[in-house]
Amino acid sequence: PLHYLVPWIIAMAFIKHVVSVFNDNFARHPLLTTMAVNGLLGGIADTVAQTITAVRSNQAHKKWHAAQQASAAVELREKSDGTTAAAGGQIWAEPPRAAEPFSPERLLRFVVYGVGMAPAQFGWFKVLERMFPMGATASVGPAVKRMVCDQVLFAPLGVATFFTAMTLAEGGGRGEIRKKLRDTYVPTLKANWMVWPAVQLVNFRVMPVRFQLPFVSTVGIAWTAYLSLTNAAEDQEIAEHPPAPIALP
Repeated sequence: PLHYLVPWIIAMAFIKHVVSVFNDNFARHPLLTTMAVNGLLGGIADTVAQTITAVRSNQAHKKWHAAQQASAAVELREKSDGTTAAAGGQIWAEPPRAAEPFSPERLLRFVVYGVGMAPAQFGWFKVLERMFPMGATASVGPAVKRMVCDQVLFAPLGVATFFTAMTLAEGGGRGEIRKKLRDTYVPTLKANWMVWPAVQLVNFRVMPVRFQLPFVSTVGIAWTAYLSLTNAAEDQEIAEHPPAPIALP
């Protein structure tokens, strides 16, 4: 749908401009520049996720309508032949859930989250740089140490922070946070460990320090889109099966 393409086109045009001025601004304002880029890429990732959801929903509706038409044609033919129509002629009793309109609020949450997490990621990369310095002729050893440290310490905290922050931003409470973490934390962390060790190894070994976080954020468009889809799916599950209230101490 056209209204899903507009934010994507705007984001692509804007990121082209951001990339062209990144080097100049990073030298003067490294943290602010990183925050702006991180927020922009987070917004792009959610735009991708919302578009994927809409396309999937539209495809499901087309399949449903085609199945309904085929079922009706078979039933009509059987009736005209004097045979008994198959029980439950409809393949799907109810149509698939319709695609929701593009959500600027959801997009804004991902932009704000990207901006808010940038200082922590920026500081963490500085810590790794000091702990495991890499000279001009450094071997792959320091990069491996950075990657292992990042995936063992920062990644588990980052996944938990994402789902907690998103649930709070959506108005959820402790019950929703606990349910979302219970259902999504371990699968998401496992998926993280299937993707990010290799990405971070390349990042720490090849990328200059100033490009490390933008590189991660750029590669992370697909990852953040995955997180957005996972978070949205769990939101739907919580809406349909709300958790029991938690008694306050």
